[in-house]
Amino acid sequence: MRNLGILNLYEKVNKNKVNKFIDRIESNLRVQTQVKKTVKDIEWIEKMEETIPYIDNILRAPNRFIVNEEEIVKIELARKITVDSIKHLSRNTNLIQSIDKKTGDVRPSKILNINKEENYNTYENRLIYTLIQNMKLFVNSRKETLEKELQNEKKDNKQIEYTGSSKNLGENIEINLSLNSSLDHEHEKNKEDTREILEKINILDERITDLTSSEVYKIIDRLHITLVREPIKKTNVILKNVNFQYAMKLWNYLRDNFEDKTTQINEEQDYTDDGELKQLFNETFMLQYLAMKTLDEDTIENEAIREEIQDAMLEQLINNMLDVDVDLTSNKLKQMLGKIYEKIKYKKMEILQEIQKTYKTHIDKYLEEVENSN
Repeated sequence: MRNLGILNLYEKVNKNKVNKFIDRIESNLRVQTQVKKTVKDIEWIEKMEETIPYIDNILRAPNRFIVNEEEIVKIELARKITVDSIKHLSRNTNLIQSIDKKTGDVRPSKILNINKEENYNTYENRLIYTLIQNMKLFVNSRKETLEKELQNEKKDNKQIEYTGSSKNLGENIEINLSLNSSLDHEHEKNKEDTREILEKINILDERITDLTSSEVYKIIDRLHITLVREPIKKTNVILKNVNFQYAMKLWNYLRDNFEDKTTQINEEQDYTDDGELKQLFNETFMLQYLAMKTLDEDTIENEAIREEIQDAMLEQLINNMLDVDVDLTSNKLKQMLGKIYEKIKYKKMEILQEIQKTYKTHIDKYLEEVENSN
């Protein structure tokens, strides 16, 4: 059998018959969908990546103040004699042990020892230390969510059940169609996207760990300070230093977005469709029927050709009659066609009877000759 395309199927069938077939269809279309997926929150990754260099600048040049520790110690324990030590001794002569009258040298028994020490326990440093702690908590929380999301089953399934029936020239046609769809590829792609995000988070986590290895962070960490809480003090350093301005943008973002915005979408639908989708399946039903009729292809072609010839001849006849009488009405046309039909039919019957009579005469004559010969 010659292979037929869909367009050829349409070309071989009278369009009026196609429309009639579809109009006679009684069908039911049930649609079931199940969608289960995760909408990921990843904006925070870019925010942190953007801010880390500024936090690193702060830790490299931290805010600090000098602490002077004063202590009266024995002269042999004094680490460094300063101008302040001499001034203190001049005011406290009781600390003088002896004076050499020849040289004028003074030998004290004790002296003021001043230890100058840099202290990094400032409000600004505690603020940055707290920010880093918040970043670590935020990262761990989001990372845990995504790791769980990898284990969750993703679904995007669709199922359609279609039943239909129609009639064509006394022929009863029925169809039962079930169509299922499952996006396995999309599921794997979703997992791959999640793995890529987790890889970015791991890199980000390493950069935060680098911040915690700085000397200032370690010093503050050993002090077991109380973390900074809202409201933030608007010190000159925090307000005017560019690095702190970026750090505070991240602080505010984490504060306002600490709740995980990753959402789980789980939608299920089960309904009967009576709209455009059903109409498409009705047309599919008709196509399936046409495809089946290719098993009897010659009948389809002959019938279609015969109908086209009849339509063309009838159209030409009506055109000729209208050329003769432009005022010809439809009722008058029906009457005229009826008379012509009866006339032609009667004439054909006469011809048929004459043929039958001639045929019978010849048969009788032939039988008579056969009988005489015996």
